[in-house]
Amino acid sequence: MAKTKSAYFCQSCGYESAKWLGKCPSCQQWNTFVEEVVEKSAAHVPTWKSASGQQRLNKPNKVEEIESANEDRLSTGDVELDRVLGGGLVAGSVTLIGGEPGIGKSTLMLQLALNISRRKILYVSGEESEQQIKMRAERITAQPKAACYILTETSTQNIFKQIEQLEPEILIIDSIQTLHSSHIDSTPGSVSQVRECTAELLRFAKETATPVFLIGHITKDGAIAGPKILEHMVDTVLQFEGDRHHIYRILRSIKNRFGAAAELGIYAMEGNGLREVSNPSEILLSQRDEELSGITIGATLEGARPMLIETQALVSVSAYGTPQRSATGFDTKRMNMLLAVLEKRCGFRLSAKDVFLNIAGGIKVEDPAIDLSIVAAIISSHEDISISSKICFAAEVGLSGEIRAVNRIEQRILEAEKLGFEKMFISTYNMKGFDKNKFSIDIITVSKIEEVFSVLFG
Repeated sequence: MAKTKSAYFCQSCGYESAKWLGKCPSCQQWNTFVEEVVEKSAAHVPTWKSASGQQRLNKPNKVEEIESANEDRLSTGDVELDRVLGGGLVAGSVTLIGGEPGIGKSTLMLQLALNISRRKILYVSGEESEQQIKMRAERITAQPKAACYILTETSTQNIFKQIEQLEPEILIIDSIQTLHSSHIDSTPGSVSQVRECTAELLRFAKETATPVFLIGHITKDGAIAGPKILEHMVDTVLQFEGDRHHIYRILRSIKNRFGAAAELGIYAMEGNGLREVSNPSEILLSQRDEELSGITIGATLEGARPMLIETQALVSVSAYGTPQRSATGFDTKRMNMLLAVLEKRCGFRLSAKDVFLNIAGGIKVEDPAIDLSIVAAIISSHEDISISSKICFAAEVGLSGEIRAVNRIEQRILEAEKLGFEKMFISTYNMKGFDKNKFSIDIITVSKIEEVFSVLFG
């Protein structure tokens, strides 16, 4: 008979304690400990066992003696997903995908399972019935390219029994919070269950070189539910986000051991599933019949992908005592900093004005190269003078009003040139070792924010 005891786990980081604590010693969070009944047995055997049944003993090797091996990547058939993963699926990798309810995580994974060519895939669902998944599969595609098997199960022991018989080449779990292991006597979704089930799947992936996808729930704060150690255990963490009132969805890489951790993929949610958006610049730029004030175009970079996005600003007289500051898709604190620069360095009286900022398309931008575009949009709205839709901006604005250089300027210029822009404002400091004559677009170099306004507004 296994000895049963109770323990307390931090819901934030997974720290275990024998008694309840108000503050976690590991992550310093308050009121995060919950009690769970943990069953520990001396004869505890991992759920997944290798084919030989013997434990392999590893020995230390010198760095120069370790043989280098190129990672063979498997194409998923989805260009956007391949880009975010760093070029395709790596054998034995574990990928965690998080996102809000109803954003399309299950649709993305089922679409992946149906579209990979000539592969045996096991899709394990603990949330939906086989009939529900069948209805979605018929809506997504008429002719599946892969041998996709559906299993509705939540017990890891039963899942691994089916895996031994089927021997799938890719495993998808929807979702990790619904699984439970019989070795842990607590409810599914608890800290200990999520950690144990992930450890079993991780062991299976590494020993059999099978790629595993885990769908994860998120908390009300937007973080992936469960202990923080869950994100440390897996190889790749992807965030699927977007506004459910818009059709566009963004797949963002947060952590990637096999590629860049700043890549971005864009999808459009349609009636027959998710459609890849190969050229996001065209959908993020609105087609205007007339020039309007407060609208500019900025050249940003997400990972290795250049994008031109529309920034919209509205400056109006404050009807109340305290001016409002609101930004959608951009850091509000950085917007306040740019407003202070305009007030101090350029003499624009914005302290008594309401300022609203919006990044079109529902995406979030963290690239500082968008600064100059935002500043130009604010002044355009303040003066009620429109800026030509054939002009774009790519520069960072400093606290003293200087225009700072940004990285990969040639990629941004080429993207603007491809979309038919006629002028582009960049920093003078980007011109070191740079020949602007090889571009057909007119490149205007500026070093101070006053020079930008003199060129734009005279």
